[in-house]
Amino acid sequence: MIKPKHLKKGDKVALVSLSSGGMGEEKSKKRLETTLENLKKIFALEPITMPNALTGKKKLYEHPELRAKDLMDAFKDESIKAIISFTGGDDTIRLLPYIDFDIIKNNPKIFIGFSDTTANHFMMYKAGLISYYGPAAGVEFSKKTVFQENIDTVVNTLFKPKSDLELPSYNYVVNDPQDEAFEHFETSANDKGYEIIQGGGIVEGRLLGGCIELFQMTNGTSIWPEPEEWENKVLFVETSEDKPNIEYVKYTFYNLGAQGILDNLNGILIGRPKDGVYYDEYNQVIKEVTRLFGREDLPIVSNCHFGHAWLWHILPIGETIRIDCENKKLTLVEEPTEK
Repeated sequence: MIKPKHLKKGDKVALVSLSSGGMGEEKSKKRLETTLENLKKIFALEPITMPNALTGKKKLYEHPELRAKDLMDAFKDESIKAIISFTGGDDTIRLLPYIDFDIIKNNPKIFIGFSDTTANHFMMYKAGLISYYGPAAGVEFSKKTVFQENIDTVVNTLFKPKSDLELPSYNYVVNDPQDEAFEHFETSANDKGYEIIQGGGIVEGRLLGGCIELFQMTNGTSIWPEPEEWENKVLFVETSEDKPNIEYVKYTFYNLGAQGILDNLNGILIGRPKDGVYYDEYNQVIKEVTRLFGREDLPIVSNCHFGHAWLWHILPIGETIRIDCENKKLTLVEEPTEK
């Protein structure tokens, strides 16, 4: 896997709309302004909005090829050092016919996003590029206050990479904003820490996974990793704001078992679900399905911070993570980006 270079102050970063074109709507104008301001002031980056990113929902819905063109052009532009997805959505899989994997492979750079962007991460994985399951520019950076924990994560992962980077468990959580401007948040205690659902000892494996709803969309396509590619991997999985029911998660894990993927894993990380909905139920159904497929030994860690959880860590897909079940610790073994 190719590891992209780290970021530094003054770097140009491309902002792309690979799923929804919502950031181009009038109601998102204030969020857009805050997003650009935060990237400039907090990280001293130079955000570049790609030509089609703000053309609105309808046009981008009808023209996935324009979304893909922005992505490919951003990779080809040598002045751009990173690409950040504006938001998620539900149909970035439609970009697949327009993706040139050689362009990605021959122009490696940081790619960041989550949720529907899971499909794009599988595209990066197929091209052999390490990518970063992390914040969407028009979501996590679109509020007036960016939490210090999240700033630290970005700096330690993308700007000042170091090996043996511990991913701490946060003792509070941030709930979804209830306003269009993404300004008003509520926090609540999170005293569970990392929960060891099953397994023990210390295991390591390379990260691979994403938002579970995208597994169905990508399964059977050219970007879905074959069972052998899951050998010694740590699967990380989360659910979206749609809060899929227990049966959906169960059937998805049945499929992972039937493909032989569960046999090959070294561990599973479960992201804290949106608003904590189905927290215990998801844990128990995943534990039960792994039992049915003979993997009661498989370490499973829940209450993890990535994706739709508002306090998050950035997970580099394709790099090694260490799970210490006894001490309830998660550690990125390698430097997340190239120095």
